[in-house]
Amino acid sequence: MAQVSTVTSQAEGVIRHDVAMRFLFVGDSMTVGRAGDFTWRYRMWQHLEATLGDGGYAITGPRTELYDTEANAPLSHAYGDAAFPAPARRHLAGWGEGWLHMAPVIADTVTETRADVLLVSLGLIDLGFYTDSTQTAANARAFITAARTANPRIKLVLLPVIPNIRAETDAPFAAECDRFNTLLAKAVADLDTPGSPVLLASHPTDYDIHTDTYDGTHPGPTGEHRLAGALADAMHQAWNLGGPYAGMLAAA
Repeated sequence: MAQVSTVTSQAEGVIRHDVAMRFLFVGDSMTVGRAGDFTWRYRMWQHLEATLGDGGYAITGPRTELYDTEANAPLSHAYGDAAFPAPARRHLAGWGEGWLHMAPVIADTVTETRADVLLVSLGLIDLGFYTDSTQTAANARAFITAARTANPRIKLVLLPVIPNIRAETDAPFAAECDRFNTLLAKAVADLDTPGSPVLLASHPTDYDIHTDTYDGTHPGPTGEHRLAGALADAMHQAWNLGGPYAGMLAAA
């Protein structure tokens, strides 16, 4: 499995956050989660509370639900921690949704939510069911461009695609995942600007689909921590925003 290193932003090393920053989580089934999950969004909320608390941030988004596998619809509010605050449950994520689906709606969502920072985990569902690596990368570029029409100073942190269990037996699919990650890295290098920085987070440290997921694709508790940690560490290392991710240590 190819590893993708963090692409350093062209922006200055410190992102000013003297005003509360509004974070929007964007993703597919790995982000929305299913009934009973904690989700990596929950782990990120805990990290933001620990590093940017006391009014230093807000979580925004048009949705709050988890996916209900029995109803085959996003109807559940049964998070793994019932004390997960309702405002922090907000997101723009959907089971079966990818760059293809999010690019057309991100501008309106950024406008409505006044998001400042997008934390994005997309691509696997696109490559698995909808588009090849070339078109998926084009949709990712369209997403970034559209987000900037709503907020020219939007900041983005993108996760590379983590090939799932299908990649172990489907070589063409595995190759498309690797090629997309290369194209995504190029898109980040091309589109990153000082006024609207774009980061590509590293592949989550030690992520193992056999132990960090419950089905070879969707993260379990350790996988949730590793996904949140990759995004949090990218922001801290490139922008000095927040702090190093300590969730895995706390969970050990």
